[in-house]
Amino acid sequence: MLEVKKFSASWCGPCKALAPIINDVKSQFPNVLFSEHDVDSDYELATNFGVRTVPTVVLLKDGKEIQRLSGLSPKSTYIKVINEGINN
Repeated sequence: MLEVKKFSASWCGPCKALAPIINDVKSQFPNVLFSEHDVDSDYELATNFGVRTVPTVVLLKDGKEIQRLSGLSPKSTYIKVINEGINN
């Protein structure tokens, strides 16, 4: 099972720009579990994942981290890493 965790914050401009990108990507991968976490309200989880910057997107396969993207990336980058996670 592939899971995509997005860590963001309400005060973060790039996080706001990432939201519609992730929503679009999410619609293309119905078999991937997506979750969103605010680093301020979900501080413990963000700390456990070692999140230092927002936005950060962490891909997990079978519970193990396989990829991490920090900052805002183009939609094509998220699609590419998700496809790689599915196919590996």
